Amino acid sequence: MARRLSHVIGFDDAPFARTHRGDVLIVGALYSGLRLEGVLSAKVRRDGANSTSTLVRLLSQSRFKGHIQVIMLQGIAFAGFNVIDLHRLHESLRIPAVVVARKHPDLNAIKRALLHRVPGGERKWALIERAGPMERVGGIYVQRAGLTLTQVDTLLGRFAIHSTIPEPLRVAHLIAGGIEAGESRHRP
Repeated sequence: MARRLSHVIGFDDAPFARTHRGDVLIVGALYSGLRLEGVLSAKVRRDGANSTSTLVRLLSQSRFKGHIQVIMLQGIAFAGFNVIDLHRLHESLRIPAVVVARKHPDLNAIKRALLHRVPGGERKWALIERAGPMERVGGIYVQRAGLTLTQVDTLLGRFAIHSTIPEPLRVAHLIAGGIEAGESRHRP
């Protein structure tokens, strides 16, 4: 690896009720090495189409932008089915991006739900397909843009301290849950 990737931001969405319509909080935890350096937050529309543009705007306007070397996402979608365009995120910011999932998602069920129950589902399914296959590495599954699988493995080894989920994502999950529900719970 040409350079050590040490400035990483992890994003996760806050919990919300199944019946919730409207905006959902997303939280980013920025790490420098293993030290929490900052927190960013924004809102995205439940089952909407603004997650990518929101992340691009949030990170572009952040005072941390010049330091961020990798963006980690807890799943390919926030707020239900607000699917992130992984490659557009990477290309717009010129920062590598990695989607992390604890388990391999049931892609057939996701495709059925998108195509039959979600407005704009065909476009959203195309974004999931464009992100590439889920690859197993370090006990989890990833999709990636701008990094090799070896780089992702090294990154996970550095940041997965207390679980298989990297600290920036684990902490973003805890913060988002704590803000929305009054206390954090469950694992990411």
